[in-house]
Amino acid sequence: MKIGLYFGSFNPIHIGHLVIANHLVEYSDLDQIWFVVTPHNPFKKKSSLLDNYQRLEMVYRATKDYNKLKPSDIEFNLPQPNYTVNTLAHLQEKYPDHEFALIMGEDNLKSFHKWKNYAIILENHHIYVYPRISENNPDSYRDETLFDGHKKIHFVNAPIMQLSSTFIRKAIKEGKNVEPMLPKNVWEYLDEMNFYK
Repeated sequence: MKIGLYFGSFNPIHIGHLVIANHLVEYSDLDQIWFVVTPHNPFKKKSSLLDNYQRLEMVYRATKDYNKLKPSDIEFNLPQPNYTVNTLAHLQEKYPDHEFALIMGEDNLKSFHKWKNYAIILENHHIYVYPRISENNPDSYRDETLFDGHKKIHFVNAPIMQLSSTFIRKAIKEGKNVEPMLPKNVWEYLDEMNFYK
């Protein structure tokens, strides 16, 4: 099975994440997308970041009705600070029959050459890149990057989502209605738990 790994803090997961993941699983050769919830780095103080298991619970609720989208807590038990190259090695060892690919926004691709052992990642894994409008060029999301034309990097023409978890947290704090931006059961959980207020 070919699995796309969508890493993020998902603080909270929102409809933009689901639209991109669903598009990738329906319009590429990926069989499933795993939402890899990034654990809170113990060395960083970030009061707006919910507990690991609360964010995992939201991802679980958001994906439970989609059989090709899955939550993953694989990084929760790996040493911190964690690097993607280590997570990939761990997953490949744990699931030798699966092929793992990375999913990233085009903005992340621009700094990918700064990742730890990025060349090893590229040697062993494909990368699926979804469009993001950049600040330098708001009319076009396809900036030239170091990796244009690389055989392991696939640009997927997914819908451009201008929605962010940061925006949602800020809106909740300001008392705005964000219900349409979240999967229904995630909204209900957030509301019931009084998160981000």
